[in-house]
Amino acid sequence: MPDDERRLMKNVACSSGERGIDLEGNAMTITPSECRVALLCGGSSGEREISLKSGEGARAALEEAGFAVEVLDPAEHDALMRLVSESYDVAFLCLHGRGGEDGAIQGFLETIGLPYTGSGIQASALAIDKAKTKKVYEDAGIPTPAALYLASSDECDLLDIEAHVGEKAVVKPATEGSSLGVSIVSGREQLQAAIGTAFTFDTVVVVEAFVEGVEVTVSVIGNESPRALPVIQMIPRNEFYDFESKYAAGGSEHLCPAPLSDELTELLQARACAAHRALGCRGVSRTDFIIDAQDEAWALETNTIPGMTATSLLPDAARAAGMSFPEVCAELVKLALA
Repeated sequence: MPDDERRLMKNVACSSGERGIDLEGNAMTITPSECRVALLCGGSSGEREISLKSGEGARAALEEAGFAVEVLDPAEHDALMRLVSESYDVAFLCLHGRGGEDGAIQGFLETIGLPYTGSGIQASALAIDKAKTKKVYEDAGIPTPAALYLASSDECDLLDIEAHVGEKAVVKPATEGSSLGVSIVSGREQLQAAIGTAFTFDTVVVVEAFVEGVEVTVSVIGNESPRALPVIQMIPRNEFYDFESKYAAGGSEHLCPAPLSDELTELLQARACAAHRALGCRGVSRTDFIIDAQDEAWALETNTIPGMTATSLLPDAARAAGMSFPEVCAELVKLALA
């Protein structure tokens, strides 16, 4: 392992054994029953249905932890007005995709002065954009597959794209989540069709070199001193970890902790924490990786509002770290109020 990776792992707090509610070294006590939580889920993005399921999972966990929770759907006319007119202590965000993970709702909440879980405006806007995220990875020294970025107004030169990323590629909309519009293609005919499909979801498309390997993910919790939860390996029923694999019952198998060497596990945790810091994330994030045959870990994307459904990865990782999901949700509230 290179010396810079060893220094990174030494300097980043990434122990899956770290727990508790002592935030950033300062004791902080809140009484859940006296903390009124506005849980935001639903919205109007392509991930609305998943957001509603995440909201239900988080609501149950927060209520089990003792919080007073009210569920609000920003797609409903009076939801945002209630945030302004009523007295809440914190907003718990389960809004996936545009309007939830892109900095928009975060800007609204900052304008009205209501603390909220997760990352701020800039980190949210960066992380939802896969093209910008990859540039942040590169600047931070986090390996990520080679890619080209296409705007809808660009002329599409298939020969140039193939020369840059290879014959087999992954095509994805820049700002969609839950693997919506993502295709793995081989050859120019498939590439052209996949680019056309991706443009129906977004105005910018990422064409990324395909890396054969094991799909894993690492959740990170914390503000200035982030720590990584155990690594999860995903074994999808389909070709890759697509929408069905993520959310359908039996769509994938999760191995947690992932059956990896201690050295590779520590490397993944360090890189996930490094991504969290480089993007400026707060509260929670989850970074997805591909591990190739040489045990190189390639960062693919970072999610600032990970799913909280019955099949989601964050609750699985928390359980493997010895934390219940209600404990995780309570800690996210504390981090929001810190």
